[in-house]
Amino acid sequence: MKKPDLKTLREILSMYHLTMDDDELMAYQKIIGESLLDSYERVDRMVEPELTVKYKRTTGYRPSEEENPLNAWYWKTEIEHADSGKLSGKKIALKDNISLAGVPMMNGTKVLEGFVPQIDATIVTRILDEGGEITGKSVCESLCCDCSSFTSDTGPVMNPYNPLFSAGGSSSGSAALVASGQVDMAIGCDQTGSIRMPGSWCGILGLKPSWGLVPYTGIFPVDVTLDHVGPMARKVEDIALLLEVIAGPDGLDPRQYGLKSKPYRHFLTGDANDIRIGIVQEGFNWEGLSEEDVDHVVKEAAESFTGCGASVSSVSIPMHRDGIHLSNIINTEGTTVQMFRGNALGTSWKGYHQTQLLDTFAGGLETRADDLSAAAKITILTGQYMQRSYRGRYYAKAQNLARQLKNEYDKAFHDFDVLIMPTVPYKATKLPGKNADLEEVINRSFGVDTNTGTFDVTGHPALNVPCGLSNGLPIGMMLIGRIGEEETILRAAHAFEIMTRGKYTHPVHCD
Repeated sequence: MKKPDLKTLREILSMYHLTMDDDELMAYQKIIGESLLDSYERVDRMVEPELTVKYKRTTGYRPSEEENPLNAWYWKTEIEHADSGKLSGKKIALKDNISLAGVPMMNGTKVLEGFVPQIDATIVTRILDEGGEITGKSVCESLCCDCSSFTSDTGPVMNPYNPLFSAGGSSSGSAALVASGQVDMAIGCDQTGSIRMPGSWCGILGLKPSWGLVPYTGIFPVDVTLDHVGPMARKVEDIALLLEVIAGPDGLDPRQYGLKSKPYRHFLTGDANDIRIGIVQEGFNWEGLSEEDVDHVVKEAAESFTGCGASVSSVSIPMHRDGIHLSNIINTEGTTVQMFRGNALGTSWKGYHQTQLLDTFAGGLETRADDLSAAAKITILTGQYMQRSYRGRYYAKAQNLARQLKNEYDKAFHDFDVLIMPTVPYKATKLPGKNADLEEVINRSFGVDTNTGTFDVTGHPALNVPCGLSNGLPIGMMLIGRIGEEETILRAAHAFEIMTRGKYTHPVHCD
């Protein structure tokens, strides 16, 4: 164990606004070196426990352009799995921020390139135990900091409906692979809308479950209060099926607080009888963002629920318009402190810590920080400035206001079972050109999460449901439910799917 030199200790004194003369500092140096590092030396010699890796797999390979027309695959592999189970016959892609032992994980950035996890995330083992065929890792945006699909260092992910357009992010590859029929299901992660936004722009279903329902163990985090992981698929039944498998406590994730898995498929009755639906006025007509065709299609789709037994009326939740501001602050400062200063894992939480990931990422940040995306850089600059200048008070205030925001939605749930609004106020945007300036890149990176980010803050489950096309691009409506009641929004989505004969969720085949 290397003992601290006086230069390093002086830098620490300055960081914490302490003053000492040389004699006093040397006395502290002696005590640290002779006694306080003993515990560190002992722990350094101990072997830490690792999560069990149950199934053999190949290391795999990076697919060629011919095999990867949308640039949505990061890595392909073959993994043994149980002979039978709920997911038998289902091909599944994992977002590339999810640990898969022995298979490279890049999380969209050169900073982490070359990292190979030693463990399987909890949800990986659960999928394999139920016979699911994990076929590889899907591209995700650089450190999951972006809402579009052009920041991964492996290149842009193209929209299956039009390759000139964004697939949405940060679970860009997962959405594109499901939409193009290359897999039946995929796993995405969501901190401000990263499951639902690409779901909307690629025309598939994407569910952000209630916060804490699905364990995040073994997944690269952003901010523990925002981290969600969930299923993406073309059919509601597949969303319900995959959620049954991955949901429930694992005893390792402190984000979890008692929510348990349910037999979600049993709630899919094909009707919405007695479901009370509220169309949230504030989710529409965002100045400078909302497109008329998107608002019109979503309202029409919401009102059509009367045709499958639901009651539908309008509801006003004024504080919804403030949700995006709370989301921006919590995400910006939380990401800065946990991901960038805390080397992805942070401290003061009792989750499973991937120490190998921490070391690799910290080293990458020291040597390759200039390779970070513009979205990551502006997050660091803004988050660190606000932390340094205002001592974290706005992050704290936003977290306090988040409880009030949650209560406002919960009040609406006294009168309604499901709330509806556009998932994204506008359709997919074009991918920026190679010579796009910084302002254009940043503008394309932010603003997509206007409606979605608020429910990462409050923890309510929210599901993107494809509901129409305009100018050849998909439009999605978002169904929001009470915390812990995913079955209600799944039942409503299934009724809509039956009523529309699933015409909005057919795979788009791309050459």
